[in-house]
Amino acid sequence: MTMGEREPTSSLVLPVILRPIFTQLERRDVVAAQSLRSAILKSEQNNPGFCYDLVASIVRRADLNVNLNEAVLRLQGNITEADLNEYRLTRTEEPFQELNRKSVALKVILSRIPDEINDRKTFLETIKEIASAIKKLLDVVNEIGSFIPGVTGKQAVEQRKKEFVKYSKKFSTTLKEYFKEGQPNAVFISALFLIRQTNQIMLTVKSKCE
Repeated sequence: MTMGEREPTSSLVLPVILRPIFTQLERRDVVAAQSLRSAILKSEQNNPGFCYDLVASIVRRADLNVNLNEAVLRLQGNITEADLNEYRLTRTEEPFQELNRKSVALKVILSRIPDEINDRKTFLETIKEIASAIKKLLDVVNEIGSFIPGVTGKQAVEQRKKEFVKYSKKFSTTLKEYFKEGQPNAVFISALFLIRQTNQIMLTVKSKCE
């Protein structure tokens, strides 16, 4: 399987699966946990997709019947405050704090999809929540535009917003196809793309404003 075919799950294995494990290990042995974290981070930087391959290999060796797309989506809802720091803005102005809240809210709602997709009535309500959460997040991103210094910074955030909108539309299309064909994995992947793009917005705003 190529890197492109594993996206977006490949880019989310580290923050969603491995980083919380590092946090737990640090409670037992800080030095060992930090050494392991450093080694894995370096491997991922030098070989993008390493973390995905590592987890996929463990799943295969354990002979587990696990859909990694579904698993990563579910686990997104269990991320703790400590493991959110990479995507959390530290500026105290209300729009930045509101963006923190809206980004987390959207990802949590998306993480409920695996549990609710087989209940049509519940899932339809969840879809409405997702649509509302997407709109609220975009509204806050627009509001933050006035805080971003320089033309280059504004263009970078605007580009992230456009990408997010593109994947939001793809998510809507995927849902329509799901109700015709009943392929949940396509919905899981599309939801993960939305989570990845939400993270990209947060990282870009953070790099341009902090």
